[in-house]
Amino acid sequence: MSLTLGLLSPGSFPRAHAGTVNDPATATHGIPAPRHWAFEPISDPAPPRISPAEVRTPIDAFLLAQLRATPADVAPRADRRTLIRRVTYDLTGLPPTPPEVDAFVSDASPGAFAAVVGRLLASPAYGERWGRKWLDVVRYADTAGENSDHPAPHAWRYRNWVIDAFNRDLPYDEFLRQQIAGDLIAAGAPPQRRADLVIATGYLAIARRFGHDTDKDMHLTHEDVIDTVGKSVLGLTLGCARCHDHKYDPVSMKDYYGLYGIFASTRFSFPGCEPKQQPRDLVPLIPQAEADALIQPWRDSLAQLDAELKANTNAPDRRERQSRRDLLAAQEPRFDVAYAAVEGTPADAKLQRRGDPEQPSDAVPRKNLTLLGGQPLHDPETSGRLELARWLTDPANPLTARVMANRIWQGHFGVGLVTTPNDFGTRGAPPSNPRLLDHLASAFIRSGWSVKALHREILLSAAYQRASSIEARPTPTATQRPAATTTTVPTLRAVKNAADDTNTFPRRRLEAEEIRDTLLTLSGDLDPTPGAAHPFPPEKDWSFTQHSPFKAIYESNRRSVYLMTQRIQRHPFLALFDGPDPNASTPHRDSSTVPTQALYFLNDPFFHARSEGLAKRLLALPEQERIPASHRWCFQRKPTPEELKSAARFLADYRRALDGTAPEQIDLATWSAYARTLLASSELLHLD
Repeated sequence: MSLTLGLLSPGSFPRAHAGTVNDPATATHGIPAPRHWAFEPISDPAPPRISPAEVRTPIDAFLLAQLRATPADVAPRADRRTLIRRVTYDLTGLPPTPPEVDAFVSDASPGAFAAVVGRLLASPAYGERWGRKWLDVVRYADTAGENSDHPAPHAWRYRNWVIDAFNRDLPYDEFLRQQIAGDLIAAGAPPQRRADLVIATGYLAIARRFGHDTDKDMHLTHEDVIDTVGKSVLGLTLGCARCHDHKYDPVSMKDYYGLYGIFASTRFSFPGCEPKQQPRDLVPLIPQAEADALIQPWRDSLAQLDAELKANTNAPDRRERQSRRDLLAAQEPRFDVAYAAVEGTPADAKLQRRGDPEQPSDAVPRKNLTLLGGQPLHDPETSGRLELARWLTDPANPLTARVMANRIWQGHFGVGLVTTPNDFGTRGAPPSNPRLLDHLASAFIRSGWSVKALHREILLSAAYQRASSIEARPTPTATQRPAATTTTVPTLRAVKNAADDTNTFPRRRLEAEEIRDTLLTLSGDLDPTPGAAHPFPPEKDWSFTQHSPFKAIYESNRRSVYLMTQRIQRHPFLALFDGPDPNASTPHRDSSTVPTQALYFLNDPFFHARSEGLAKRLLALPEQERIPASHRWCFQRKPTPEELKSAARFLADYRRALDGTAPEQIDLATWSAYARTLLASSELLHLD
């Protein structure tokens, strides 16, 4: 398929009309659309002509052409130890093992790095790392978020579906279609595929619930869904059009309520709330007819016993009857269910004046955004979700591929070519290298929407493989100017709106999950098996209220992506180290440095347990191998002579300070203290 501006067909996605991008008069009311880069069709620009020696992938040609327009030195290729540490964390969120480092460092073949990339993309850890990034964007949580924060015990199936989809390299367009309309795609599918497709709609079901009685506040949940679909898929702030036409982007209230009707025609699993404690509308993972055949006889028998109890209030055998009823109630047929979304009652929604459902106006036909074509539903007897899924993933849609390509770039460089990844509208940042962004987006579509193919092009570029600092070039002669000194140029994070200035690679702190997973790995305690359900209290015992909401922390040695994620009460470790906000879409993580992080490394029992675990691993080695092994495990390098001396002094001084401690405890205490210095070090916590 030739992907150029000619992809657009008449009546599909309209070319933006002329107008002033930042002029609200031309940007409101949906029509006419302002002439804005993100609303223009995706081009497939040819890479600039650059010396082949400087180009590993077309990415380098686009970047170098722009760098030469504003002269800047370019860093050399990073050393091999740095490269394998960088790419292993980027793709898996885990440190490389010493054998993996040794194999790459000793492999001088031209395809050595590509082989490492291929191995990491095939690792199950890849889906756990990159699935977490998508879960950030779609504000995944295991609780509902209303005032009592009821658990959603089956949401984990969607989390695992996302991880598996990344590992399978499910084409991104299909990835989106299944999340929005998987239950509709599932019609007639084999049982296991049907179950997967139903689980995928957890994307919708995990929407936040609000208030005291969530049934009465579902309009806010529908708003949350529209807001998240807009940000996660299109990079648009659609929620701004709930109360009035969007002030800056071409999205009207009619556009908003055209989408609102689609989601209001959908039935979401109900998590429970304060006045209605028990969940309902969970979706069977077996065909509905089979589920009905299992549960209906039980319901009929239970109803019969209830009727008998009501009719025989004073019967002498009423205790016996009650016991039979209680026994039957405990024998409810069980089958797997999903926290998912299915078809509801199809209907157009009424526009809400000022966004107030108690001030309805005229009904608005369900339809696509005017910006993307404005098509009405072909089949008004359905919710319209399947048609919406197709509109969003039409290759001619100018936003979907750009937004995801930008997210993948950001995931590797720390900042996107568009630095506002959830807002490609007229108030968002323009792309620092628009031709490169369109190259990535068009290549993404041309590859069959393969996320892994996009990873490969980015990772194999010279830009990704640069060192994180530069040595200025020496002067030709001493008389021309003073000799150059070693300097560090601004990194990607420091250059405002210049994500394409990849003259160096940006150093970054490990993300919260990477830190925790590294601690577990180095202590030998990491459980690599996938997580499943959390040990929530039995549903029959729920009695959560706004004054006594659900709160829990479930300890686990599995990877951090499998931790129970609560909306109201965030996990303390993830909150401390800038984990995602599960209440709203998180397009990028902050990276703070605060005193409480240092205190964590001094006092936290989890950290001390991991340090002791690392110490036990070291004590299992001959003494002369312990310090070298600790550096190879933690930093993927050998210790320097000075580090060997410093470590020996530390161990000796600490051992002397333990005078009076039981002899059998001295070694473990000493090496645990040494392990703490490594696990809390800046080198371990940062990635070059």
